[in-house]
Amino acid sequence: MGQSYLLGCPDGGEAALSKAVAQVDREMSAIRDAGRVKARERIAVLAALNLAYQLADGSAAAATSPSSASGTTSNSTQSLPDLEGLMRRLDEALGHDGQLL
Repeated sequence: MGQSYLLGCPDGGEAALSKAVAQVDREMSAIRDAGRVKARERIAVLAALNLAYQLADGSAAAATSPSSASGTTSNSTQSLPDLEGLMRRLDEALGHDGQLL
């Protein structure tokens, strides 16, 4: 989403890191493009939750398929499990002092 970071990785891990960066960027962009969330921090938390959910659910392979790697997914929000529910649970977990919006 237009941010640059200096990251380190083990020797030979550059390709894997680039792939991970691209996947996080796709998740964050999909959430931003859905138009319901504006705060960058909240988008990052929701993207992290989405990716963790995909890993836990065993569907991470689908998120790294050649069609999604090229950015040609048919529906960018298709990989977002219940975005409204995630936001509601996030707000409940953070309580009033930690709400991001």
